Amino acid sequence: MNTPRLTMKPLFSAVLVALSAQVYAESTELPRINIIADSEGATELQPGSVAIVTAEQLEVLQPLSTEDALKGVAGINIKGEEETAIVANIGMRGLSAAEQKTLILEDGVPVAPGLFIGNGRYYNPRIQHIESIEVLKGASSLRYGPSTIGGVINYKSKTPEEGLQLSGRVGSFGLREGTVEAGVVSEDGSGQAGVIYTKAKSDGFQDKDYDMEDLMIKVGMELSHDQRIGLKIGHYKNDANISYRGLFYDDYQARASYNPAPDDYFLTERSSLDVNHEWDIREGATLKTVAYWSEVSRDYWRYSVDTPASEAAGRWVYTDDLTGNNRSFDRTGIDSRLTLQNTMFDIPGEAEMGIRYFSEESDDTRIRATRSQDRTGTNDRHRQDSANSAAVFAQNRFDITERLSVTPGVRVEYYEQKQTVLTDENASESTDNTEVLPGLGATYQVNEIAQVFGSAYRAFSPATNAAALDGLVDQQLDAEESQNLEIGVRGQNDRMRYEVVAFQMDFSNQIVDGNSDPNLSLQNGGETMHRGVEMVFGMDLGAGFSIDSNVTYIPTSKFVGGEYDGNRISYSPEMMANLQLNYQKGSLKTMLAVQYTGSQYGSSDNKKEISGTDGGIGGIWGGELDAYTVLDLHVVYAVKPDFTVYGSVKNLSDEHYIAGLRQGIYAGPERSFELGAKYKF
Repeated sequence: MNTPRLTMKPLFSAVLVALSAQVYAESTELPRINIIADSEGATELQPGSVAIVTAEQLEVLQPLSTEDALKGVAGINIKGEEETAIVANIGMRGLSAAEQKTLILEDGVPVAPGLFIGNGRYYNPRIQHIESIEVLKGASSLRYGPSTIGGVINYKSKTPEEGLQLSGRVGSFGLREGTVEAGVVSEDGSGQAGVIYTKAKSDGFQDKDYDMEDLMIKVGMELSHDQRIGLKIGHYKNDANISYRGLFYDDYQARASYNPAPDDYFLTERSSLDVNHEWDIREGATLKTVAYWSEVSRDYWRYSVDTPASEAAGRWVYTDDLTGNNRSFDRTGIDSRLTLQNTMFDIPGEAEMGIRYFSEESDDTRIRATRSQDRTGTNDRHRQDSANSAAVFAQNRFDITERLSVTPGVRVEYYEQKQTVLTDENASESTDNTEVLPGLGATYQVNEIAQVFGSAYRAFSPATNAAALDGLVDQQLDAEESQNLEIGVRGQNDRMRYEVVAFQMDFSNQIVDGNSDPNLSLQNGGETMHRGVEMVFGMDLGAGFSIDSNVTYIPTSKFVGGEYDGNRISYSPEMMANLQLNYQKGSLKTMLAVQYTGSQYGSSDNKKEISGTDGGIGGIWGGELDAYTVLDLHVVYAVKPDFTVYGSVKNLSDEHYIAGLRQGIYAGPERSFELGAKYKF
């Protein structure tokens, strides 16, 4: 845990060297692992539902966060805590948005700080360096790791183009943001390097201010005619005045705009390094390998509350007792995968096989201080968690006929978890598990505009260290295992595109922790069942108009048996819908985006009243959150080829709604405005 942190100064020095270096090679393509190939027709090869948020869509959407960009994707529910989504809250297909059961990658590399050791929500990639987003569901997601029950989200980072581009925007709540993108290509077009740097500050909705900077450096070159290498360095830092505490109900109803925890701070820093290598061994055989390292620190300073005084005042009343729940995470890993066109059993097809190993560690301290001590004091809990994981997978697509393809596959994952408490004489405990995850997918091309696809597979999400080794005792917690089924049809022509898919996720065991229900904290929650339908439709209407829409209907997302038999899973709306009305003429692009989120419960007991778990204000809050609809208007205008202006009005109707609960109410952001411009030299 003593890995030296990358600071901004040496990172800038590194990029200056890279940008000034003369690179001798023949190609500027930078290798990386995509979950969906860039080639035409790649979507139709996947025996599962696919969604792509393109660079063109992101240009019009002008999102403040990756979650802002994802909320229009079918099947995804966002539990909003603040407008830039510093902490990840993503649910998919009826899985709670307060839990982490969807694997999140950037360029094929896991970005959640702890896949096995927990606290995977503490880092969310910044949208300013993201080019597009891939979302994959179904059996194909087995290739990428644990926590693929809902599916896989892969953020694809930008590769800066040659030249210099400056962009910036200002907006409501004191938003100020500036981004620099610079790239160079060697004289013979053989290699390239680039940098993207963003600095953003805001007073924040409800005075939840933040001060953020994000840096990404990319360098790539061709080693020979059949080998390429790429390097990506990242550094992110954010000091955010946010907390787990929200408003009391009366203040929420009165549209109070104050910060309910004005002195609490969430301080995040992340450094990362990815090295990609791609080798075209021969025609039809390619080996891709990525080695990666990342370090995340998250210091969370919170003041204690006087509960009786808070109840009397109708808002949080704080004392001078300050606690720093400060954690750091360190990960190293390597992922190597071979794709091989073949003829097996006299049937043409393509195999993909790979191995992955990674190790992650965390250092968890709890500092007891006071207001006057200013973040210094006694460490009364010092805990270290670690996990090692090794996995192999293999699949082969058999193109049985020109129309029918079948893809069987299997993933085997072994992982070992360990926890040591240094403040308890280095007492420790460990546990290990092995998961075998088979899958089977198929596609059938009915005609030019209709392809039927389906899959059946087993997915898992590991019990994190805090649950599996609670109290330094092996709790004998099974991994969360789910038997997943989906079947659908999709197609497109020159003017229309559609996808309809039905799915079922049958959990043999769902572990429920305090984020969704403190009464089931760190326990095997038992069986749950999730069934639903996703419908996606888009059409070019002519005269510059087009629509993109989707509806997700999940009538079943419930516990089966046990104390909460029949109750709905928290943060799992029965109905969600999105409609985007687009208009483009010449240099003008506009979009009116409408998002509907149905009612949902904040806790597994499905109580209606919004309050703390004991009926008062203490603990995690639960209750029923009403349905809401949000309208956003976006406009982009290219004044000339190298100069573009853009603006947004978000929450156009000023909808007042509850986005989520924790210790109080998280209100959705009120109507806001943003105006920006970009210029390329």
